[in-house]
Amino acid sequence: QVQLVESGGGLVQAGGSLRLSCAASGRTFREYAMGWFRQAPGKEREFVAAINWSGVTIYYANSVKGRFTISRDNAKNTVALQMNSLKPDDTAVYYCAARISSGASSEKSTYSYWGQGTQVTVSS
Repeated sequence: QVQLVESGGGLVQAGGSLRLSCAASGRTFREYAMGWFRQAPGKEREFVAAINWSGVTIYYANSVKGRFTISRDNAKNTVALQMNSLKPDDTAVYYCAARISSGASSEKSTYSYWGQGTQVTVSS
């Protein structure tokens, strides 16, 4: 089992920044790839960013490329999502997820463990 706890969400004005963090426990952190997904009201949960076990392979959704940065610290069992130049369309609940594989993926069905989510609201 893997437990994931997100933090760092909140309310920010358009153009602002937020940093989300996800703390993992329960298994050796290096054994799995990590991802961030988000779900806006009335919409499907969508991929945001993913990172492999070593941090070398990273994927981003086109909608966040150049604005968001995913990173991980295997010594601290954490993964972060730095979000800059935020837009109202980025408003959603953001979820951290773990994939029991060393390789990163944008497919949410391949992730076995999910956090409870943290709300990000971007005002115009």
